[in-house]
Amino acid sequence: MTIRQKIDKSLEIVLVAIMSILVIDVLWQVFSRYVLSAPSSFTDELAGFLLIWVGLLGAAYVAGKNEHLAIDLMLQKLEGAKKRRLQTIINAIVGLFAFFVMLIGGSWLVYTRFYLGVKSAALVLPLGYVYLVVPISGILIIYYAIDNSLNQK
Repeated sequence: MTIRQKIDKSLEIVLVAIMSILVIDVLWQVFSRYVLSAPSSFTDELAGFLLIWVGLLGAAYVAGKNEHLAIDLMLQKLEGAKKRRLQTIINAIVGLFAFFVMLIGGSWLVYTRFYLGVKSAALVLPLGYVYLVVPISGILIIYYAIDNSLNQK
């Protein structure tokens, strides 16, 4: 099993786990609100945080599978070396975006949330943990962009 396959499999497991927790959380919120008439105070906030994690990690996962949202009209018209060159340029742009915005900017966001001691209202969770997914996803997207460029078909 290659490193990429291990990363893909690990990411799949994490995404399924987060999505499962998200479903249980939302079901509990609906049950507690409508059946017990006593809505749970933390479930709404937890659902939002889990949605952030599943969204960003899911974006990294589909970037690795080259199934992300894209306008690929030019790629469809090109063949051979020109197509590979354009794909490499696209991967470089995606990788640079992930590096500067997600890794550098996301790391700064996480650092400042921890440094300032910002906590969520209901869960009293340091928001640095919530935003930690931004640089993690950035690292994954950078890896996938490099790997996709090196292993083009």
